[in-house]
Amino acid sequence: MFIDLGAEKVIGAEREGQKIAIEIKSFLGFSPLTDFYSALGKYQFYLLALRKKFPDRKLYLAMPEESYVILTNDSLLEEFIDELNISFIIYNPNKEIITQWIK
Repeated sequence: MFIDLGAEKVIGAEREGQKIAIEIKSFLGFSPLTDFYSALGKYQFYLLALRKKFPDRKLYLAMPEESYVILTNDSLLEEFIDELNISFIIYNPNKEIITQWIK
């Protein structure tokens, strides 16, 4: 499978002995919600591909903390995100650090 994500990418790694894959998104568009919809489609596709080729890997969606806060401040969106059971890595792009691992 060829994945063209430009500056964004999917990487494989390990965390605490568990194999993981991370889809890194920058959320640089005009709307965090529109960026999230786009990321969600790719996340679901990669989730399916990982289950078939690398079933021992857990997929995370990495996104900037500011975008995550905006999305989860809406109760309906927060419920939607929870319903999808997405695992997140929240990062601070200015400090270049991970601030949260969710699920």
